[in-house]
Amino acid sequence: MKKLFLSSSVNFVAKDIASKIKRHNKLKAVFIDTAAEVEKGDKQWFKDDRQGLVDAGFNLFDYTITDKTSAEIEKDLSGIDVVCVEGGNTFYLLLQARKSGFDKFIKKAVNDEVIYIGSSAGSIIASPDIEITKKIETKIYEKQLKSFKGFGLVDFIALPHWGSKDFKDLYLNRRLDVAYKKRNKIILLNDDQYVEVEDDKYKIIDVVKD
Repeated sequence: MKKLFLSSSVNFVAKDIASKIKRHNKLKAVFIDTAAEVEKGDKQWFKDDRQGLVDAGFNLFDYTITDKTSAEIEKDLSGIDVVCVEGGNTFYLLLQARKSGFDKFIKKAVNDEVIYIGSSAGSIIASPDIEITKKIETKIYEKQLKSFKGFGLVDFIALPHWGSKDFKDLYLNRRLDVAYKKRNKIILLNDDQYVEVEDDKYKIIDVVKD
C-alpha cells in the first residue's frame, strides 16, 4: 500500500503522524535535509522539524542527496522504511533530486511501500508540478531545470503555511497569480494540518492542540 503524510510544518503534527504508523520507533527512517541547505538565517524551523520527529519517536539519520550518485543513494538508503523530506527551497531540492537520481529512487520506494513524510517543500515536491511555488529566490535554480515536474507521488499540489502571517505577502502578492490555473488541483494546508494518503485515497487531518 502506498502511504504518504504531507505536512505544512511536520514539527506540529509529527506525533499524530507517528500514531498512524505501526511500530514507527522500530523503523529505519532517513531525514533528507537537502532543501534547507541553501536557506539563510538560523533555520530554527529546520531544527524544530527534526526535533519534532525525534520527539515523536522516529529513529532518524540525516542525509543529503546533493552530489550523490544513483548508486550511492541505492546503497545508502537500502532497507529504509521511512523517508522524511524536509522543507526549504523546492526548486533546489528538485534540481538535486534529478542530478542524483533520487527522483527515480523515491518513486520506486513509495511503490514498494516505503512511507513518505513531507514537510513544506518536501510535501510540495511530491506533487505533479512545482511551478506555482516560484519566488524570487528560486530563479537561479529554475533556469537549470528543463521542467517543473515534481515526483508525481500524488495527483494534487499540497501548498503549505496557508494563513501564516510570515507567508501572507508571498501568497497574496505573488504565488496566487501563478497558481490560478484550471489544471492545478490544490490543497491548502495550515501548519496544524497534513494530508494522509493511502494508495489513491487521501484526507486532510486537523491536529487539535491541547
